[in-house]
Order: sequence, then C-alpha cells, then structure tokens
Amino acid sequence: MIKRILKEVKEYKLASFLAPMFMIGEVLLEISLPFLMSFIIDKGVSQGDMQQVMLYGTLMVIAAFASLFCGAMSGKYAAYASAGFAKNLRKAMFYNVQDFSFKNIDKYSTAGLVTRMMTDVTNVQNSYQMVLRLGVRAPLSLICAMIMTCIINFELSTVFFYAIIFLGAILALIIKFAYPVFEEVFRKYDDLNASVQENITNMRVVKAYVNEEHETQKFNKASYNIYKMFKKAENIIIFNTPAMQLSMYGCIIAISWLGAKMIVGGSLTTGELMSMITYTTTILMSLMMLSMIFVMLVMSLASIRRIDEVLDEKSDIVSPANAVTSVKDGEIEFKNVGFSYTTDQEEENLTNINLKIASGETIGILGGTGSGKTTIVSLIARLYDVTEGEVLVGGVNVKRYDLEVLRNEVAMVLQNNVLFSGSIKDNLRWGNPNASDEEMIRVCQLAQADEFIQRFPDKYNTHIEQGGSNVSGGQKQRLCIARALLKKPKILILDDSTSAVDTRTDYLIRKAFREDIPNTTKIIISQRISSIQDAQRILVMDDGKIVGIGTHEELLKGNNIYQEVYETQMKGSEA
Repeated sequence: MIKRILKEVKEYKLASFLAPMFMIGEVLLEISLPFLMSFIIDKGVSQGDMQQVMLYGTLMVIAAFASLFCGAMSGKYAAYASAGFAKNLRKAMFYNVQDFSFKNIDKYSTAGLVTRMMTDVTNVQNSYQMVLRLGVRAPLSLICAMIMTCIINFELSTVFFYAIIFLGAILALIIKFAYPVFEEVFRKYDDLNASVQENITNMRVVKAYVNEEHETQKFNKASYNIYKMFKKAENIIIFNTPAMQLSMYGCIIAISWLGAKMIVGGSLTTGELMSMITYTTTILMSLMMLSMIFVMLVMSLASIRRIDEVLDEKSDIVSPANAVTSVKDGEIEFKNVGFSYTTDQEEENLTNINLKIASGETIGILGGTGSGKTTIVSLIARLYDVTEGEVLVGGVNVKRYDLEVLRNEVAMVLQNNVLFSGSIKDNLRWGNPNASDEEMIRVCQLAQADEFIQRFPDKYNTHIEQGGSNVSGGQKQRLCIARALLKKPKILILDDSTSAVDTRTDYLIRKAFREDIPNTTKIIISQRISSIQDAQRILVMDDGKIVGIGTHEELLKGNNIYQEVYETQMKGSEA
C-alpha cells in the first residue's frame, strides 16, 4: 500500500533526498553547540583564558549560521517535494478515475472521491513533509545527543533509557486506540462533503421548498459528527503531552540531583553538567517530535488506505489486445443478453434480450421506471458489460472494439443532461474539439437550439454556468443533443432527452433526424408516446424483458401495456 503511494514521488526524488541531507547537516551542527559551550566554560571561563573563549565562541557562531542555512534549505526542499508528491497523487487518482467503468464509479460517492483527492492527500502531504524533516531530525538528534551524553558521563546518560521506554509504551497505547477513530473521522468527512455538495447543487430546489432550516440541521449534524470524532481522537492523543512533560522534568531533576553529587565528588565538571542539561532538552524535544510524527502518521495511514483504494481500483472494462479500430455501420444486435448490476444472478436487470436493429433504423423504447430501458442502451457503448450473451455493433462483439473508437461512434444523451462551465461553443466542442462554427450552427439547428442561442447577446459565446444553471431544462436538453450530433456518430441514443421540450419542438427535432441523418441508427427512449410513435419499430419493456415490439399501430392493437399508456396520455391531453 505505502509502496504504491510512494511511487508517485517520481520527479521529486532528488528534492526528497536533499531535504533530509540538509537536515542531517543542521542536526550535526546543532549537536556540536553544547559541546563547544562546555569548552568555553571549562577551558575559557573557568581558567580565565579569553583566547579560548574567542576561539570556541567563533566556532559556535559559524556552526550556528551553517545550521541555519542547512535548516532553511531542508525546509525549502521538503516543501517542494511534498507539494509535488501531493500533485502527483491527485493526478494519479484523477487519471485512474477517468478510466473507471460505470460499475467502478458506482462503488464510490462523488463526495467520497473529492474527500480523498483533497483532505486525504493534504494529510499525506503534511506527513511526507514532516517525515522528510522531523523524521530525520528527531531520531538523528536523539541518537547524537545520546552518544554525546554517554561520552560526557555514561552513568548519568542511563536516565534517558528509562524515559524512552516509558514514552514508547505511552505512544504504543495512543496509536492503538487513536487509529480506528481517525478512520471513522474520514468517513464522516465524506458525509459532510456530500451534504454540502447536495445543498449547493440543488440550492434552487431548497429555496423553492423553503427548506433551508432542514438543510442547515443536516449540515450541523454532519459537522458535529466530525467534531465529536476528532474530539474523541484528541482526548486519546492528549495523553502524549503530560507524558512528555513528566519525562522531561523527571530527567532534568534526576540529572541535576545526580550531577550535583558527582560535581561534589569530583567525577563531573560544571561545564559537563551544563552540557548534559542542554542535551537533556535536545533528547526530550526529539522524543516530542517523534511522538508528533507518530500521531501524524496514524492520521495519514487512514488517508493512505483510502487513497490506495482508488489507485488500486481497476476498470473491469478495458480495450482488448489487437482491438478492432473501426465501426462498419450502426447495425446493433443483442443475442440472448442477460445483465445484472450485482453479482447475484437471480436479480437480473435484463433477461434473454434478443433484438436486431438495422443500420439507420429509428427505434423507440417505452417502459415503466426500472424496466431496463437505460440499461439496455448502456450495453451498446459498453458502459457496462453483459453478464450473459453478447452485444454486436457493426457485426462485431463490442468487447472486441477499442473503447475510444466504439464510444466515439455511439453518442448518448443521458437522462441527466450535464453542461460544463464555459461558453456554449466550449460545451458543443465536447462532441468534436475541432468543429468549425458552421458545423456547430448546423447541429444546433437540427436540435432546435440555434433559435434561442441567437437571442442571447453573446450568441454562441454565451457563458454557461456550472451545471447549466443559467439555461432552462429544455434549452439544456437541446444543447446536449447538438453536442452529441457534433460527434457525427453511427448510433445516436436519446435517453428521455426531450422530456423538457414542448411537443412542437420535439416533433421538429425528430423531423430533422429523419431528413438530415437518415443513415444514423437512432434509439429514442421516452415516456411520451408522441416522441416515439413515428419510429420504425417500438420496444415495450417491462421488468427487464421485451414484452412487445412493432410499429405504433401494431402495438395499439396487440400490446396491453402500450395501450394503457397511450390511453392515459390521450385522456390527459384531452383534459
């Protein structure tokens, strides 16, 4: 897990190496200062030799400035390496998500992925920077200071070993109890992000229903859960501070008491005792830094595991070796197709689908909610893979195609029409990045979008807000249809994509399809019979099965479901 994460250091390996190297230089120079100070006291001040004071004083100044330089360079490279590492982690996660199939995407919530890319990566970044600096400084300072105390007086230095054993036991207990709490905290972060995202995205609905108080309560609940979990974690970690202070003051008292006796006995000098006390502070500060690192790593391990889950997730839909790189035409065939969103084969969403659609044919699909309408068209572009049977496009099994080639020839306008922030041109060019202005105008005329675009002051340069919030539902649908047409696909799928337009506009769109793209296979899913009644064939679906197929007139005579829907809509129209 950690090995996979560290692969993303990549081009920042040199900076990751230089940061601890400079830190080693800083520590070694700092460790020399108390030693030089003991010489000033014992060889200079005690003996009244100002020459020795000046010599060792000059060396201390040089060492201090050199230590300052090394510390600054270490901080610079550590910040550079950790920021680059975080950038690469986010990039790797984002790129991996782009390859996800719909099935992979269904495993993660949008808020959960955002939390992983932002909060979790930031935790790992902070930990990495801390490890590059404090992770080197703390143990090195500890080891060097321990060696110096042993050189000065081994008997006194044994005091530190007891302190280290005591603190090690406390840290082990803290890590044991704090780690599960931090894991839970980041799951709560997902809930908070989901609450914020949902509220902001659907703010118009919230205000329309005057439901701000409910949303505020929902946010407060998610926020309070995070506060409560963090408080629980902090209540565990807080034991680290009193344990450190107890060790620090205990060591100082023990060394002062034992050192004073040794000075009286003549086995220790005053300068050596001063150095021992200074090294005591260094050792205990190193232990404090180590404890901080351990606490940060406990938090980061939970984040690392969540990041690793995304990086480890592999798409179950990939292009095969020696993939077919061209689609002959828009012919579609389903052969004994069965499909289930879960691994439980007893809960099939599609059962025994057999259907052949000729290239250029117009097919309508009608059915109730959950009948499998969207599912069946999702298999054509291989957004999901069949669990039984096979789907053929242009006479070739879709599993044999290069995914990019296949999906470029199958344009889908989904139920949820999505526009991105940018101009109308920017949104249309999702269908074809190299499209000319004339091509964009033409497809917008086919989709009946040019009329309202021309009324905007900036026309095709009109800015679209995120999610298309500054255009109506019908306008959004027509722009999405135009975007799909710009791909010049062999197969065009409209999944209830004209539900927000009036019947006249719907008719004009279908008329344009018949006259201007006759060779494109068109599949239109709709709850409105008027949108599909002039299709060459209409499928009626129920409970994942095709329960009727034929023209509008044939289904009116022989299909009960179609008759019921038609009569209901006709009565509603008359009313």
